[in-house]
Amino acid sequence: MKILIIGGGKTLYFLSRNFTAKGYELVIVNRDREECVQLARQLSATVVCGDGSDAGILRDAGAMGAEAVLAVTPRDQDNLVICQLASLQFGVPRVLALANDPENAEIFDKLGVSAFSTTHIISSLIEQRAALEQITNLLPVGEGRVNVTEILLGPDSPVAGKFLKDITLPENALVAVVIRNDRPIVPRGASQLLADDRLVLITLPENHGPVLKIFTGEEK
Repeated sequence: MKILIIGGGKTLYFLSRNFTAKGYELVIVNRDREECVQLARQLSATVVCGDGSDAGILRDAGAMGAEAVLAVTPRDQDNLVICQLASLQFGVPRVLALANDPENAEIFDKLGVSAFSTTHIISSLIEQRAALEQITNLLPVGEGRVNVTEILLGPDSPVAGKFLKDITLPENALVAVVIRNDRPIVPRGASQLLADDRLVLITLPENHGPVLKIFTGEEK
């Protein structure tokens, strides 16, 4: 899989290191010549020095044959242009832009460019961790449209001892896995939930809080 990453700084370096470690063919586009030299020395990746929002630079970097383009520059406008060029002019099937200003993420989506905001992701994690100590893992996926949460059922949980079929969940909510004594179980309606079970829940942002309250009895 060939991936183009456009940007710079430590975020780009660690992303690139992770991708190369997994065996992806990686091309980095960076406009700072000194940083390009350092990246070329540190990473097993092709490094192109230039402005990634320039169609000619993207062409030289091999955008035509790329399967994904990730734009993580500190300039939201550049990230938008890069992804639009990659998608519309070079036919890249997967493009993703960093929205440094979280308010721009929704604008990018409306313009047809998938975007993510580190501010939104981190604030969501902090809010959920602070609200419920039972939450041991929270992962926003699908560009933040789906939450995958692991919670621990305490002995005072309102659902401890109940069968799954007797628990009414909101629409678009699911108990995907029950982990009991380190053994994963795919539950069915007849499955009984016990104290000390770990549940993996799949929810949407709009029903996440109510679902957690069902299993913990606490407000979000």
